[in-house]
Amino acid sequence: MRGKICLALAIVLAGAVPSLYCQDPKAEIQKKLSAQFTRTKLTADWSDVATAGSVLVLQKDGLLMCSTDAKIPPQPTYKNGAITMGFGANMAWTVALSTTNQQPVNIPQRKFVTGEKFWVTDYIVKDDGVYFALFSDPINDIRYHTQLKVAFPKGKFPPPDDVMKTIAEVIVVENSAPEAPAAEAAQAPNEQAAAANTPAAAPKTVSIGQTTDEVVSAFGQPQKIVNLGKKVMYFYPDMKVIFVDGKVSDVQ
Repeated sequence: MRGKICLALAIVLAGAVPSLYCQDPKAEIQKKLSAQFTRTKLTADWSDVATAGSVLVLQKDGLLMCSTDAKIPPQPTYKNGAITMGFGANMAWTVALSTTNQQPVNIPQRKFVTGEKFWVTDYIVKDDGVYFALFSDPINDIRYHTQLKVAFPKGKFPPPDDVMKTIAEVIVVENSAPEAPAAEAAQAPNEQAAAANTPAAAPKTVSIGQTTDEVVSAFGQPQKIVNLGKKVMYFYPDMKVIFVDGKVSDVQ
């Protein structure tokens, strides 16, 4: 009898093994995030990028960010196709800042819109959503940061692939594009031939007096930024752009 009980128990446990070792959805989402987003490492004083990671492109308007002088960033939420920073979130931010003797009214703030770019410095999966720590390049000598929450449906932990699709609605990695369907791939040779017969696009140029936003719009994010206060240097693969008071003063 004891042998039969042991055998039955072994069978039950064997059947339970797959569920015991099933992927934790949080761990699976974190794994997918790590495969898609490379963290940017900042300098100790948060004044510059030490090691460049993924540059993200915003896909929705209204992302609230504040100056990095704020010890605690705001926490806007992406849900149901929109980025919001409601009364409750603003109150929570105000209370959190008060513990560090700061107030939102004394901190520069800016709402980023579709097409603007920034760095991702961290991301973490929690029970209610995925949280992204974001950090901008200097805009009029101010760097901004925020913590964007991509919310999960209430009371439901979504499949990892659905989470990644939702994230792609609001932020994507620069120069990333979905794989072309087979039909589009078949048309590629014809499109390439047509492109070969079209006039070449005008070369990109940088001129004295252009702003940082104009340079980034033309050439993309630099490989490195050196911030010396009023003087800021953007390093690209084949040139160095020097800004003074937010405008191009020299190109080397």
